[in-house]
Amino acid sequence: MSTLNVDKVDPNTGTNLELGTSGDTITVPSGATLVVAGTTEIIGTNNVQRPNVNPLIINGDMAVAQRGTSVTGSTAGGYLTCDRVNIQMSSIGTYTVIQESLTSGNAFDDGFDNAWRIDCTTADASPSAAEYLRLTYRMETQDLSCFKKGTSNAQPYTLGFWVKSNKTGTAQVNLYDVINNRLVGDTYTIAVADTWEYKILNYPADTSGALGDSNAEGIRIEFALDAGSTYTGGAIPSAWETRANGDRSVSDLSLADSTSNDWAITGLQLEVGEYTSSTIPPFQFESYGDNLNRCQRYFNRVTSGQTSQRLVIGENVQTTSNAPIFQHSPPLRAAPSITVDNVGQFLIYSAATGYAATNIVTDVMNTKSSSLVVTVTGTMGQGDAGQFVAHATAKLDFEAEL
Repeated sequence: MSTLNVDKVDPNTGTNLELGTSGDTITVPSGATLVVAGTTEIIGTNNVQRPNVNPLIINGDMAVAQRGTSVTGSTAGGYLTCDRVNIQMSSIGTYTVIQESLTSGNAFDDGFDNAWRIDCTTADASPSAAEYLRLTYRMETQDLSCFKKGTSNAQPYTLGFWVKSNKTGTAQVNLYDVINNRLVGDTYTIAVADTWEYKILNYPADTSGALGDSNAEGIRIEFALDAGSTYTGGAIPSAWETRANGDRSVSDLSLADSTSNDWAITGLQLEVGEYTSSTIPPFQFESYGDNLNRCQRYFNRVTSGQTSQRLVIGENVQTTSNAPIFQHSPPLRAAPSITVDNVGQFLIYSAATGYAATNIVTDVMNTKSSSLVVTVTGTMGQGDAGQFVAHATAKLDFEAEL
């Protein structure tokens, strides 16, 4: 093998420089670094850098938990604790869901300080046919163009994650194409109880079923945790197929069968292409601010638990109501719904007087701004300005989740 020692290679003409020809392998020795201009992140075993683009999975490190760090007594699931992950359950026991802080273990050593965790508190050892327990992550179609799904150039998928459970065994993870009702699955195995293990799953490209380009849900990642016979009687689909419920939870951990059971995940990432545990690009850690900003496209809790938090100013449109307007930054995925807790802890402060809220409803809602109608006790000056104020236990959520 000959060696060429140069400081810089420029193309002879134009702006394209070719290394090798079709079928060749370009090798970067272990320990060497190949830097691509304009990039900031090293990837792969040979330290090749890739462009610093946003990861496909938002909050994959489970760092953001706008809804809080713990929910107890859950029987219906939903978006609980860590942003962007949704636990689906149907009459299959009772659970505590937490944002777990990590201080040791393999995932912690890999840079992860938080995980999403579920603990069974009321067991259901014999789920009825239609019962299920699964963790899901949902993605917009417009974020999935890189997979070229439904075209002749469709690309494969690689899913990576850290997982820990008291139970050992094999469990299924599906990619579910919501738009075209298509499904593909793969499995991972927990070999050692109560130990963080890193898993890589590979899924084939799908030349059928284009996703389109919108803010609608395109692909849903499903982690099967337990289910009844409606979801367990089929076969794990190694190739893309029309979704059959019987194929969705063929292999799971039966997490509902004991109150000793728990399951936790962090470091969730999805990549274009087929990788192994040694070749997958490193997890892209975002700053907390960037991560939070991306999460707030889907959910934003505007109260902060302060004793007296002045939110926005609105006009007293009637003597008993005020219309505060919220500007959404970032813009929301879709026109939001609102959830209000402890209405009596909100008030309108107008003309040096506080008026306690008795009802809060939506008025005009869109992705960039939302106006509410706050009804109060007492008589305010119509046309005056009023500050919309929240006390410590008041909660106001804008939600535009998939």
